[in-house]
Amino acid sequence: MPISQLPPLHQQADWLGLKTVVMVVRLRHLWNKITHEVQFYLTSLDSDALILGRAIRLHWGVENGLHWTLDVTFNEDACRVRTGHAPYNLSLLRRIALNALNREQSLKRSNRQKSNRAAMDNNYMLTILAACLSQHNNDASQSACQ
Repeated sequence: MPISQLPPLHQQADWLGLKTVVMVVRLRHLWNKITHEVQFYLTSLDSDALILGRAIRLHWGVENGLHWTLDVTFNEDACRVRTGHAPYNLSLLRRIALNALNREQSLKRSNRQKSNRAAMDNNYMLTILAACLSQHNNDASQSACQ
C-alpha cells in the first residue's frame, strides 16, 4: 500500500524516502499442519506488486541459499560464539570453506559429506584446497575462494 493511503505515521519526518508498506501473508502446508505467517516490509520502492514481490523473493533467496547452506554444512545457527571478533572471523572462515567445497567437483556428495570426509582424509582435504587454488579459466581477476 502506498504510504500516501495510510494515516500519518508517528514522527513521519523520520521516515524520509518511505513510499510503500508491504504485507506478505504466507500459508505453508507441511504434512498435516498448516502454518500462517504475516510479515511487513517498509520500502522506498513504488507500490508495484511485481517488483516488490521480486525484491522480497530475492532477499529470501539469499537467506535460503547461503545462510541455509552454511547452517546445514557447518551447523552455523548452533554456534554460540558471541564475543569480540570471533563471530565475524568464524563466519568468514565458513564462507571460504563453503566456496572451496563447492569448487571441488570430483566427489559428488553434499558439502557436509565433503567436509566430514576432508576432516578424516588429509588427501581429500588437499584435493579441496587444490580445487580452490586452481583457475579454470585465464581470468586472473577471478579468485576461486573469496
